[in-house]
Amino acid sequence: MEEFNEELLDFMNNGVCSFVATKIIQEILLKEGYQELKEDKEWNLKNSKYFVIRNDASIIAFNISSNIKKQFNIICTHNDTPSLFIKPNPDYYEYGYSKLNVAPYGGILNYGFMDRPLGMAGRIILEKNKTFRKEIINIEETVAIVPSIAIHQNDKANSNLDLNTEIDLMPIVSLDKNFNLEEFLKSKLNIKDRIFDYDLFLYNNQKPNIINKEFIVSPRIDNLTCTYAALKAFLNNFNDSINVLAIFNSEEIGSNTYEGADSNFLIDTLKKLSGLLEIDLTTTLANSLIISADNTHARHPNHDELSDHTNTPILNDGILITKEINGTTNSVTAAVFKHICEEAKLPCLYYTSRNDFATGSTQAGASLKHLSINSLDVGLPMLAMHSGYEIIGYKDTYYLYQAFKSFYGVNYNLKDNKIIFN
Repeated sequence: MEEFNEELLDFMNNGVCSFVATKIIQEILLKEGYQELKEDKEWNLKNSKYFVIRNDASIIAFNISSNIKKQFNIICTHNDTPSLFIKPNPDYYEYGYSKLNVAPYGGILNYGFMDRPLGMAGRIILEKNKTFRKEIINIEETVAIVPSIAIHQNDKANSNLDLNTEIDLMPIVSLDKNFNLEEFLKSKLNIKDRIFDYDLFLYNNQKPNIINKEFIVSPRIDNLTCTYAALKAFLNNFNDSINVLAIFNSEEIGSNTYEGADSNFLIDTLKKLSGLLEIDLTTTLANSLIISADNTHARHPNHDELSDHTNTPILNDGILITKEINGTTNSVTAAVFKHICEEAKLPCLYYTSRNDFATGSTQAGASLKHLSINSLDVGLPMLAMHSGYEIIGYKDTYYLYQAFKSFYGVNYNLKDNKIIFN
């Protein structure tokens, strides 16, 4: 558990945006012997371990045994996190400060990003002699900050948290009125080519920490905890089923992008894979399962009135099956996962939200628009979701890894009114 969580902290510290996280995952897979495939090339599956990347920000990996069972064991997660997206033409000088024009990425907790040291990361497009190339970048040092208003100047600061995102979230970067982001980036990255365009984010660069071996506090707990647990489990199990790991960008903004869960990325990958393996896709999907892994809310230590009457656990209570009326979990898929957890002696509980609170969509829910497959939603309880610094249970993360490892190692049949485990 200790070793796993130390690795997890390192992953959350470094996976600062979807582009950087995908690059890290790519490097891990290559090190583990996985071969990269390209969507615009013909696939020739001579080995057993592969992955494919779309738009530098989403990645799908799969492994194939020599004795193929017509079944997909799929876990999907997301690697994008709430942050500050840098708009085009971002430079402006106001009231004696150079600022960057930004927009909240995802449903951020606005005040959770104030007074935080901010690094910068993402993707830039470089141009030289009308030739273009992409580069994934990460400036880890603090380059900006969003200052709050002192209590002496705002006597309602502790009673009114109504922040205007067009005014209150603009970060300062310099006192130099001639500050220019492109020149700043070229200097920091030691590049001479023109920066033709970019997808850049400001992120909290504070380090993750462990509190009394009970809590993990870190930026990007949502959803890099589930992502790392799924990745680690995927690498550490291999069976006759076709194990698939899908890590999507764009969940925090609705998944409706070229590489998001609400795209054809997963179904296209499974179609191409099925054709090459000469297995019928629809028959295989009918006996397969997809797990959508994303965190949800723990019972709050100071506000119990925010919890459901019976289905809001505390931190370190275990893995949660999210069973909402607008989710993808049903009794059959929940039974499969509950059995897996019981066999592995892992704590597993249900989560539901209060009826008067809105709930978000899941990656599996978005994917089901494009493929029909048995599905369920799972995750871990956490506090301060979408803040710049979040909180999760020290034990829960390891529980999830163990559950995913067991899932990737199991074969099951969902037919004839029975659930049969092999």
